[in-house]
Amino acid sequence: MNAANCETVLITGASSGIGLELAKCFAADGCRLILVARNTPALEKLAEELRRKSKIEAIVLTADLSLPETPKQIFEKLSAQKISVDVLVNNAGFGAIGIFTQLPLERQSEMIQVNVTALTGLTRLFLPGMIQRKRGGILNVGSVAGFVPGPGMAVYYATKAFVLSFTEALSAELEGTGVKVTALCPGPTPTNFGNVAGSKKVRLLRLPGTSAEKVAEDGHAAFRRGRTIAVSGFQNKFVVLLARLTPRKLIRKTVRKFNGFRPIQ
Repeated sequence: MNAANCETVLITGASSGIGLELAKCFAADGCRLILVARNTPALEKLAEELRRKSKIEAIVLTADLSLPETPKQIFEKLSAQKISVDVLVNNAGFGAIGIFTQLPLERQSEMIQVNVTALTGLTRLFLPGMIQRKRGGILNVGSVAGFVPGPGMAVYYATKAFVLSFTEALSAELEGTGVKVTALCPGPTPTNFGNVAGSKKVRLLRLPGTSAEKVAEDGHAAFRRGRTIAVSGFQNKFVVLLARLTPRKLIRKTVRKFNGFRPIQ
């Protein structure tokens, strides 16, 4: 991609894990990057690395997506600088492990804010410009958790179900506009997710998952090809297929056991 056709790509949660690896993928395309997260030193380090290795422009934007006003602040700040976002990568998100009634309401509300509300807000703010320019797209990072209910991580699984459904609906609405929408659905991935979620007893977090680098490569390739859903890893594709064929009652019991939780007594 030459400089005249360079895309501007905004990536949330870019300081580590899948977001960091996606930044590397888009940098390899020659894109200008806007790296968003709370961890300023980690963003600065990544930006410097990408500038040096890929010879691209990398802008660091420190922001906390758990705050309701943040998406609008990001949009207004970039608009004031006359920066148009061609590709929005909604990667930021986190989970919390535990029985719904035993987890703090504030933490679960914050999860919905980051995983769902901020993702929706950023998409609503940046998508009209893409439609007007008839190019670009949205890459939403979901999860195979979005295909099933998740006893023991009820709200997290529900947020990823939203991401999947939202992406599919947008994809249908945007047919013929030149704008692509993709949901990247990884399974277990060695990142900081387990530490943030608050537990390592869940089997899902102990499985030898696909690397963040491979997940990012799969998602980037699927987005470039215009695929709506990208499940990363053969094992995860099999799990999704199995979930579609299995009675929902059995799925609920299986996931509950897999997540290491018993019914409330």
